[in-house]
Amino acid sequence: MHDNLRRRALESGKTVSNKAKSKGSSKASSRANSTTNSRANSRLQSRDASDDEDMGGNLSDDTNMSINSIDELLESDDFNEQTTDVMKQELSKSIDDLLERKGSSVNSREESLSSFDRCLTAHYLADTLYGRVSDILGALSKSVKAETTEKETTLAIRAIALTAITIQDDAIYETVAPLLKRAISDSQYPHAKAVAIDALATCISFGGAGEEEIEETLTFLLEIVSSDGSFIGADDDPEVVTVALLAYGFLATQVEDLEADSEDAISSFLDQLDADDAKVQIAAGENIALLYEKSFTEREEDEESEDEEDEVSSDDDNVGFQGDKNLVKRYNAYHNTHQVLEKVNSLASLSTKSMNRKDKRNIHQSFATIALTVENPRVGLRTNNASKMTIRIHREGEMKVDKWWKLMRLSAIRRLLGGGFVNHYFEGNKQVLDALPMIIRETGAGLGSPRKVMAKQSKGRYREQRRFVSVGVNET
Repeated sequence: MHDNLRRRALESGKTVSNKAKSKGSSKASSRANSTTNSRANSRLQSRDASDDEDMGGNLSDDTNMSINSIDELLESDDFNEQTTDVMKQELSKSIDDLLERKGSSVNSREESLSSFDRCLTAHYLADTLYGRVSDILGALSKSVKAETTEKETTLAIRAIALTAITIQDDAIYETVAPLLKRAISDSQYPHAKAVAIDALATCISFGGAGEEEIEETLTFLLEIVSSDGSFIGADDDPEVVTVALLAYGFLATQVEDLEADSEDAISSFLDQLDADDAKVQIAAGENIALLYEKSFTEREEDEESEDEEDEVSSDDDNVGFQGDKNLVKRYNAYHNTHQVLEKVNSLASLSTKSMNRKDKRNIHQSFATIALTVENPRVGLRTNNASKMTIRIHREGEMKVDKWWKLMRLSAIRRLLGGGFVNHYFEGNKQVLDALPMIIRETGAGLGSPRKVMAKQSKGRYREQRRFVSVGVNET
């Protein structure tokens, strides 16, 4: 019966919202095997810890992305320094090869898909896709359906997500949603299920889906999390659960009011704080912080202000400590905040010999930050050392990552685009610009065309011009 429910939910596009069913499946599935099922080489990347993982543009394998790791990412050689003309030629060739599927070998298709993904990650090349999106999605769908190898399948799924974030086409979600949902449900490769979950969230966000589809998918993702992956046949798979949590957080940033869902969602996330995998715990904790943050919204013009003694001083440090008094609590994110605080504080000071030092450090740092938001959602995203993360864009402006919704959107896009995120921004990818509308431009300044800059400057100087830099608020 459970299999029939799962198939109906996936094939119809509707999700099962019966919490009793999901709770039953959650209790039935054990977390005891989470550690043994996790990848031996999986790494946790915490917001406060530097990231030493080789990203290599192969971000479909990455989950939690650190805001502090952006420095290392941008200082690495992940940027593709080839001109966009060269990349366009390579992309066009890979598309031609993918469309000529007849007589092609597995190796040749994998090479074409790798080239396709590399080009769309490195630069904003929407004009190369114009007029060919339908054919491209058709070819990619064949690779996903055939599941000849795990590599071809996951590369094709990632190519679908890259197409959605590159070109504005409101028909993409409707075209690929059934395919991605079937992959999530029925793929023989657990990693492909995880990649498909991430791709589905990307296509919902950039491929023309409406708020109804977002809300249905949030319920679906919650079913995956609540059942420890068994809802889609990935029992106790920490990668699948982590990606489902990350996708939930990303999509939740796009829903204005989560009052009706907050209680059940936080209840499920609290259960995952007992998981054996650190990435699962941190992703669940960050979603809890997001939902507490979203229970507060800006004060309306006709609403009364706080009492005078509660007004926040103009001093920046004082504002950061007390939080934004212009934010008004609209509902209780969870019925027992004391229970939530006890749980996140215990993880912030976790002492155990069964966990490696790096995971323990990342859990301590992450949950110290999460606890601050749960205790006072007005503070948004604020680390326990009172630092404020800022991404400065050369001399054009800055973006303060001071809210959980900003972090989750930035992390989701960077998981897909990696270092190419910088190029997509400067080359005018409207999908990226619309998702991160927090750029403060200096008076009279504007973002110059990187193609014009490239024509006038050497490659090295151009690379410095377009670079994002992560700095503390007090740095100069």
